[in-house]
Amino acid sequence: MEYSKVLIDTSIIIEYLRKTHKEKTLFWKIINSYDCYISSVTVFELYSGAKEPSHHQALNTVLSYLNIIEFDEEQAKIASSIFQKLKAKNKLIEFRDIFIASSAVNAQIPLATLNKKHFKRIDNIILLVIEDK
Repeated sequence: MEYSKVLIDTSIIIEYLRKTHKEKTLFWKIINSYDCYISSVTVFELYSGAKEPSHHQALNTVLSYLNIIEFDEEQAKIASSIFQKLKAKNKLIEFRDIFIASSAVNAQIPLATLNKKHFKRIDNIILLVIEDK
């Protein structure tokens, strides 16, 4: 199934911010092909890691290209279900990742991440696969 929207995980944006050759990042490929969203949890993670004023400026620029999905009650319910299922399988992942995943599941859009190992544990999540051309 083809999607026009994608939820971008924190890992994709961090890779973009760290790389010298921005055009070689997954973020660059995604932003030029999809209507891009991030979770408000990702905003929290990014600003928590921004230590310098220049980091804040770079984040402000990146965020200006993205739509932010606010974490709400419905996502909280989905996140609790994800948590319970992962805990029952003894395959828990970090809470913030569960919250981000619940945003993708609730919006029914794929998640782009560099951490597929953790996110693929979640039922009903669609992970974006980008083919190298």
